Amino acid sequence: MSEIRSGSTQREHPAPPFPPQHQERPGLESKMSPAPRFDAPGYVGTDKLKDRVALVTGGDSGIGRAAAILLAREGADVAIAYLPEEQEDADVTAEHIRREGRRCLELPGDLRDRAFCDQLIADTVRELGGIDILVNNAAYQEHQPEITDIDDEQWDRTFRTNIYACFYLARAAVPHMRPGSAIVNVGSVTGLEGKGQLLDYATTKGALHAFTKSLAQNLVEKGIRVNAVAPGPVWTPLNVADKPAGEAAQHGASTPMGRPAQPDEIAPAIVFFASPIDSSFVTGEVLSLLGGTTTAG
Repeated sequence: MSEIRSGSTQREHPAPPFPPQHQERPGLESKMSPAPRFDAPGYVGTDKLKDRVALVTGGDSGIGRAAAILLAREGADVAIAYLPEEQEDADVTAEHIRREGRRCLELPGDLRDRAFCDQLIADTVRELGGIDILVNNAAYQEHQPEITDIDDEQWDRTFRTNIYACFYLARAAVPHMRPGSAIVNVGSVTGLEGKGQLLDYATTKGALHAFTKSLAQNLVEKGIRVNAVAPGPVWTPLNVADKPAGEAAQHGASTPMGRPAQPDEIAPAIVFFASPIDSSFVTGEVLSLLGGTTTAG
């Protein structure tokens, strides 16, 4: 594994080739090498989200973990949703949130289940006192070389995880949200450019971008802002669990920066959209974070 330096005041960031590795889905961050970076040591909180309440789906690992921790660093209490088999990673996230001096509510379950999504919001409101920030981050991804290789079960699973759940959660959360609240969706460069071997995943991310813009228009008079981030390759369990070991070793090598993003390089953009101090005049935006690629969309 080589490393490149992004600037004299920044950490060195791991760059391919990484050790070849593959995990069974959904993958655990604790088993990745190198470990994804989520702690953002140079990020100093300023209490811009003091005593707000956030729910982060997929908050056990990857972008979700980094976002949950930085939201806590800014003063928010955080509920995290994740699959039961991701409990090991979720416990680490919860520990770091509590180290920031904030409460963490761990909520395992399957987002494909509408009843679970409704219960997530109800539990967050009951246990943490409300909901001001919803981060729709959880996603399912599975490469297939041909359209004929995508069966109905995969198509349905991808849509139910990546777009249905976002709708279910937003619908349940909005009645509890006050003016100044925010919904942040985690899209993807594939939703802007398409991806030949990720037909279902890219389609759901494109739908999520359109959902972001449409919901922003729908909620603007309520004072609730809706935005999205659209990252390129990020070093997370999602990708290690979807790629053969040799391909995972080269993840992100094709970006102009020659590496994938680390989760704590994406999370500050989520905090930006969540904070009315930073982005009170921003809604309906899709921000691409692509490591130097300038052609998306």
